Amino acid sequence: MLDLAADLVPLLEAGVPVAAVTVTGVVRSAPRGVGATLAVTRDARVIGSISGGCVENDAVMLGLDALRTDAVRRARFGFTDDGTVTPITAGLACGGAVDVVAYRIDPALSLPALVAARAGREASLHLALDGDGLDLHRPAAPRLIILGAGEHAAALCRLGSAAGFAVTVCDDWALLVTPERFPDAAELVVAAPDEYLSQLPSPDARTAICVLTHDERLDVPALRTALRLPVGFVGAMGARATVARRAMLLRAAGVTDAELSRLHSPLGLDLGGATAEETALSVIAEIVASRNGADARPLRAAHGPRLHSTARHGTEEHGATAACAVRTA
Repeated sequence: MLDLAADLVPLLEAGVPVAAVTVTGVVRSAPRGVGATLAVTRDARVIGSISGGCVENDAVMLGLDALRTDAVRRARFGFTDDGTVTPITAGLACGGAVDVVAYRIDPALSLPALVAARAGREASLHLALDGDGLDLHRPAAPRLIILGAGEHAAALCRLGSAAGFAVTVCDDWALLVTPERFPDAAELVVAAPDEYLSQLPSPDARTAICVLTHDERLDVPALRTALRLPVGFVGAMGARATVARRAMLLRAAGVTDAELSRLHSPLGLDLGGATAEETALSVIAEIVASRNGADARPLRAAHGPRLHSTARHGTEEHGATAACAVRTA
């Protein structure tokens, strides 16, 4: 439920009744894991998903029933242990089943955690029913720091935010660093990029830094600083001739070969795109692949059970049920 915070907070603050249908258990396999949640309003507005489409209709009906009766409803969607389909639902395409619980969201108990999650902060929500309890957790959003505020930066900000990053845009030219140009940014900073990085709070392995300044007077000191931070990804845009010259300048500035080996440049996977948006997509793809230790091959070229795993969804949120105690951080 916490990953739906951006949509749920305004509804709950406006007093709109909303029910949630949350996965509490998975039999064999399912498109999404424990904690995946679909929300529905009385006028059948649907937010989120519990299966990617396989059983959404039944989940919506269960949620509407929970709203109508103001009661908690439980169900199993998908295939039973003997391989037959449960009568009330179509089977999941992956051949498994999910146990779900539907309940009306209590704004008084849920809003603090949802507000924290919407702001990109770590949040926890405990849902308890009939003696059972499951905890929903949402880690703070990974950070994407974009240095430079040109058109490629604007596209990267849009796609990075959509991909779940808390995006910071930094440039020393205030005319470019505006909410109108970067409406999806979590933070806008007017400063020299290297000076901003030298004071960066709590850099960690979930932080990605992308240098798009297109000016070696700015990107060389910024990269020298970035490559010495404990971040998970450092990349820089540029043609191969630019990359070679920049590497020479970085070595002259004292950057070691070991530090330079961390640099992803030219930045992005080779998707053959040309527009700013296509370039941004290639950059986000490389960041995600690097973060997950993936080789970025097409899934059809991969061997073994390397399909879309539900495990990562499950670690982001675990949960179910109706009366809630909230803890936020």
